[in-house]
Amino acid sequence: MAPFDGSRIVAMINWLALIENSGFSTWVRESGSLWSYPGLVFLHTVGLALLVGPSLALDLRLFGVAGELPVAPFERFFPIMWAGFWMNVASGLVLLASEATTKLVNPTFYVKMACIAVAVVVMVKLRGLLREPGLDARPLPPRARTLAWISTLAWLGAITAGRLMAYLGPGSVNAPPQFTRLGG
Repeated sequence: MAPFDGSRIVAMINWLALIENSGFSTWVRESGSLWSYPGLVFLHTVGLALLVGPSLALDLRLFGVAGELPVAPFERFFPIMWAGFWMNVASGLVLLASEATTKLVNPTFYVKMACIAVAVVVMVKLRGLLREPGLDARPLPPRARTLAWISTLAWLGAITAGRLMAYLGPGSVNAPPQFTRLGG
């Protein structure tokens, strides 16, 4: 491996700047149209509601809330949750492209991505649990409650980190100076 000379970082920053300064990204960031940044944030919020709302309802049921309700029918929510997930992927990628040079160097962004990755893995495991035959005919396995806790904490972490990206790290706005230096 060649010695590190920083050229890879410079190349990456230049590539991110190219994406951020494209006509489409500039339009998203600067046009002021309701169809640009505000519309994308709206879609991102709707996707989040479709994804995390049913996920939290399932988690609460696995914690014992509304214990008289069967758990297996919650499996029907997964197509809605996946639709919300892919809505967030699409809107999130466009929002990210519009601020690539600041968001991709912000450590809070990577906390958000890690939380999402954990939550998605747990979501897949929970769907497998809900497909087990006779699930409602016996007590829930202990792993159900554990997965529910991990799911809840991961989604709360992702949402919190997503909001904090505006206030922590390089490129953040409206933040006190001591917070903009985090990770930068």
